[in-house]
Amino acid sequence: MNIENREKLSEIIKTARGTMSQRAFGKLLGVSATAVQLWERGDTVPDTENLAKLAARSGYTLEEFLRLLDGKPVSDPLDTQQIINKIKFLPLTQVAAIVRARA
Repeated sequence: MNIENREKLSEIIKTARGTMSQRAFGKLLGVSATAVQLWERGDTVPDTENLAKLAARSGYTLEEFLRLLDGKPVSDPLDTQQIINKIKFLPLTQVAAIVRARA
């Protein structure tokens, strides 16, 4: 993975983690806080299983997530179920912001 992709991945991880500590986020994903810290610094890259978990946490499929890292366009969801699938992995603060904007 090149430097630009590692930087994008780092930012996505930080966004997905939100206000959670690295320890809490790691526990959620089943990894150590050190692993999360290394990913955020760009020192290491998550394995495929953890990339899939990060993608889901960010509201993407693994394919969409990898396209995003490569700087390619990510297709818009085509139906309500796809939108719901993306929303259910957002942090509650972001879901609340969506609900407030909708109201």
